[in-house]
Amino acid sequence: MAVNSGIKSLCTSFGRLAWREDGTPGGVPLLLLQRFRGTMDDWDPAFIDEICKDRRIIRFDSAGIGRSEGAVPDTIAGHAAVAAEFIRGLNLAQVDILGWSLGGVVAQQFALDFPRLVRRLIVAGSSPGAVMEGPQQHPRVPQIMTKPENDEDDFLFYPETESAVAAGRASLARLASMPERGPEVGAASLMGQIEAISSWPGVLHRARELRLPMLVANGAHDVMLPTYRSYVLAQQATDAKLVLYPDAGHAFLFQYIDDFAAEIDRFLEG
Repeated sequence: MAVNSGIKSLCTSFGRLAWREDGTPGGVPLLLLQRFRGTMDDWDPAFIDEICKDRRIIRFDSAGIGRSEGAVPDTIAGHAAVAAEFIRGLNLAQVDILGWSLGGVVAQQFALDFPRLVRRLIVAGSSPGAVMEGPQQHPRVPQIMTKPENDEDDFLFYPETESAVAAGRASLARLASMPERGPEVGAASLMGQIEAISSWPGVLHRARELRLPMLVANGAHDVMLPTYRSYVLAQQATDAKLVLYPDAGHAFLFQYIDDFAAEIDRFLEG
């Protein structure tokens, strides 16, 4: 299992932020940025165990999320600014970043706003912003996003095949078994995230400025943030590799844990 040092806190201008670290000290740490309505306790523990074997992994609850104080910023740039102050508060000169879903959106904005703080960027199950052509979000997505409480079926970010659904339920069971989970994202924080997402102009008009090495990954059947958008981002960015996983959707990273962890290793060590 992952080497876990427990919940820590860091005082920032946004309030006290809760965080934890796993893995091996030394080297450039990998910072994880979480999905919409997710906290640092919503990373599949099997995924954390796999990616922390040879590196230091840092995850945190951003302002107004989970165990952290403060209010959720109403812009994506504001979310990126929280992450930047958090990194500096830990006295880190540079990090690698893995952002999933909303975290991938924040990661792209972070790389534009704070390029000296990030060495390599992984954008998982995310989007560079609105893309008019190609598949669009499933019409059920906005309904799920705005529900006061989500049930297990809402978190099945997988295709409706027997193997994919089984993998999704196994991942949810691992998450449910985690002891002492922090509080869920509340209504006010949820609305702050929605406002930030809705007002974000995207990065396609600045994609050529993303000159750092990027790994763009997704499931081949993502209907939350359509897979085509991952292709568009990888095509427009200067130094991006695209990896798609079969029979997988938005949460492919918890379905193909070993494969994606090996891809992360190759990318970060390249």
